[in-house]
Amino acid sequence: MTELVYVLNGSNLNMLGKREPHLYGTTTLAQIQQQVEALATRLELQCEFRQTNSEATLVDWLQEAFERDAAVIINPAGFSFASVPVLDAVKLIERPLIELHITNIHKRDETYRHSLISRAATGVICGLGASGYLVAMQAMAMALGKSPSFG
Repeated sequence: MTELVYVLNGSNLNMLGKREPHLYGTTTLAQIQQQVEALATRLELQCEFRQTNSEATLVDWLQEAFERDAAVIINPAGFSFASVPVLDAVKLIERPLIELHITNIHKRDETYRHSLISRAATGVICGLGASGYLVAMQAMAMALGKSPSFG
């Protein structure tokens, strides 16, 4: 059976490659999606890759992931630091949940250092740039009992 992994992206991540490239790099979310979906296929995982600027939509997708018994990789972006609704929805997830940040949030301004979502995450990856998505998918494969492909 192929495991289902939702890769959910929060606010402003649709602007990757344009928004503050000194922090977030020049890789676009579309490029990340292509790389993540290709890796998921190699790892024999089914990938649902999505982005929204809406807190309500992110909550709906997390509830959908729960209903579909999916694992989740989430870059909640700005919703990380103040969204109790997203935290409550993340708490629903019974499969592994990896929180992901492109930057090292621990080196950022105080506003960006303390993610609420971390309280419910299986693991947190931050500071690896766009490649953090690939690391997260590899880690998810291991958490789901699959042999990761490090090549």
